[in-house]
Amino acid sequence: MSVSTTSTSTNSGSANPGPNPASARLTRLLVFVFAVTAGSSVGGLYYLQPLLHEVAGGLRISTATAALLVSASQVGYVAGLALLVPLGDFLERRRMVPALLAASVVALGLSAAAPNFPILLIGMFVTGITASAAQVVIPWAAALAEPERRGQIVGTVMSGLLLGILSSRVLSGVIAQFSGWRTVLVVAAALQLVMSASVYLLTPVTGRPAAGERYREVLVSILTLIRTHPALRHRMALGFIGMACFSMVWTSLAFLLAGAHGSSFHYSQFVIGLFGIAGVAGALGAPVVGRFADRGHLRVVTTLMWVVLLASWGLLAWGGYSIVALIVALLVFDFGIQGVQLSNQSAIYALDPAARSRLTTAYMVSYFLGGVAGSVTAGAAYESGGWALVCEIGVAATILGCVLWAVFSRHIPSGATTADTPD
Repeated sequence: MSVSTTSTSTNSGSANPGPNPASARLTRLLVFVFAVTAGSSVGGLYYLQPLLHEVAGGLRISTATAALLVSASQVGYVAGLALLVPLGDFLERRRMVPALLAASVVALGLSAAAPNFPILLIGMFVTGITASAAQVVIPWAAALAEPERRGQIVGTVMSGLLLGILSSRVLSGVIAQFSGWRTVLVVAAALQLVMSASVYLLTPVTGRPAAGERYREVLVSILTLIRTHPALRHRMALGFIGMACFSMVWTSLAFLLAGAHGSSFHYSQFVIGLFGIAGVAGALGAPVVGRFADRGHLRVVTTLMWVVLLASWGLLAWGGYSIVALIVALLVFDFGIQGVQLSNQSAIYALDPAARSRLTTAYMVSYFLGGVAGSVTAGAAYESGGWALVCEIGVAATILGCVLWAVFSRHIPSGATTADTPD
């Protein structure tokens, strides 16, 4: 298989993306379309998460079996990150993204109509693959943005992605309360259909790449990028830790709020889903972080976000006894997580403008592997020691992240303002 490319280089010093006339057309409407596309795509991974008990009852399967649906969508997502997202550097994104969204419509429709568990499992796996569209539009927006606004634009689109993760739980709970889990998937499919048409009709044509490169070489080039750029390896490690913390909190939070392991809270599934609103509010601060990164303060921003994340664990621990403290803690925690994520992506996108999709693949595969690790750790930790143990592990992981960043930042040249290493 062959794909097209504007450059076969993986070295930021030799990459020459040329002029970017399309950047002037990156209007607020387009940024909004990119943000909603990212959020609606990745939301497909989480729509059924708070509804597994209802799905299990409807299909007459055990809760443990129903939980495999979430795992299937996550595995599909990682596969899409590894195998499809790199093509964003070589294919026309204006066609690639709508095609992925259209495939998502089919997958969600199949899942909504699934007569049995195996068909639903396949549908959710394919939904996870197509959700990788979220990680194609982020570097696309970065490529279209003016350099002085890139951090702000990426922050806005990333806010859309995180809002999709958090709000999908809220929306699915509300819809399922009245119409059931199948209606949730139908509504999700309808949204993806609208976004597919919107992306195709509203985004600018970026031109056809010229030279050819084999697909296998594209995948191998990702490993070359990891080997070539120490900053990428550093940010992959920090992203792994950050997402592990995020996954630990939001996985174990449902247990805490439901009253498991001696918790004093006893909320319904609907109310538990509403706590995603606190995370949504915290994520809205990301564009502010992006503007500071655009002004050349990326190192300071990264340091501050890790400090905020570390401080949030104290609030989270207190939140095990106070619902007000817990809500405030989630606001601070999600702001810190989003800030860490934005600083990481701002740094890696500046490494090689011609390879942003492949850089995204390398980083996001590590990022979501951290999410898997966090989920597994959260379940075992909460069962063994409750919310307190989860917070203790989170503090240890965040301290590790702070130490790694302190070591990494010592090697950043004093004149580097956009990336961790000079071009």
